[in-house]
Amino acid sequence: MKKLVISTDFILLKNALKLLGFIETGGEAKIFLSLNDVYINNIKEDKRGRKLVEGDVLKALNQEIIISHEN
Repeated sequence: MKKLVISTDFILLKNALKLLGFIETGGEAKIFLSLNDVYINNIKEDKRGRKLVEGDVLKALNQEIIISHEN
């Protein structure tokens, strides 16, 4: 499982997708979410503004990524 380390309390789903390289710009998030199944903690998500916090698990494109807070 990959880790996405954040230095803030949360990260928006669209920004996480961008940092992970799934999309190039935040504006592509809506299209990406409509064409691909994305799950947060095993629940399908389609809101690009969803806040992800430490411990959340994002699944997309056969990858599993855990959100981790910078220590």
